[in-house]
Amino acid sequence: MREFVYERPTTLDAAVAAFAGGGEAALIAGGHTLLPAMKSRLRQPDTLVDLAGVPGLSEITRNGDMLWIGAMTTHATVAADPTVTAAILGLAALALLIGDPQVRNRGTIGGVLANNDPSADYPAALLALGGTVETNLGSHDVDGYFQGMFATALSDGEIITRVGFKIPKASAYAKFRHPASRYAVVGVYVAQTADGVRVAVTGAGPGVVRWPEAEEALTASFTPEAAKGLVLGGDLNTDIHASAEYRGHLAGTMLARAVAAAA
Repeated sequence: MREFVYERPTTLDAAVAAFAGGGEAALIAGGHTLLPAMKSRLRQPDTLVDLAGVPGLSEITRNGDMLWIGAMTTHATVAADPTVTAAILGLAALALLIGDPQVRNRGTIGGVLANNDPSADYPAALLALGGTVETNLGSHDVDGYFQGMFATALSDGEIITRVGFKIPKASAYAKFRHPASRYAVVGVYVAQTADGVRVAVTGAGPGVVRWPEAEEALTASFTPEAAKGLVLGGDLNTDIHASAEYRGHLAGTMLARAVAAAA
């Protein structure tokens, strides 16, 4: 790992200034993706801006039909926080499925959503629940936020401050996880909301996507039986872990399990 300048600002404005003034800069939250990338020289920033010292980025609040979670909130906190479990139990259960205890106690929801790994869990929840990503520059509706593998609507240096989730009538997440990394080989989040049923799939393709056929079937009947025979199509991954055909069928199985958990 080559030398770099380490900055630990104590205000959001100072974090923005540190990022802008340090050559090629990188923001770090939990660091579970960035640090391995730096060790392998895939990322070689001149300046590392640590957001851990910026106050106000770890608050969890409920406001009307929205649940707001600060960007620096760890997965372990999301899994155990009583405000989260009371509002969206499916989201808390999802957080408990991320990685191992070490990952859950360091990784943050903002870091995951900024990185947008195609097998990450939170993107499925945010897309299915219909959420908002707030930043130092404004906000992004979820339907335009995810823009493909490791790509989002965030501009360079834009900092996520908190994430809002619409509180559903019912929701749940099911995933078939890789035995080593515990990333989703396929993960399905289903949400029954005031605006209808939304289903989002992660891990199956190059990025998180909604599943219109599943939403139509579950709108007619929100039961596991309605998911029977549904197979995810489209641009799906084939690798050493699973073929595209296998992932398509696995999505149907995860869908039925998620609906059973939510119903």
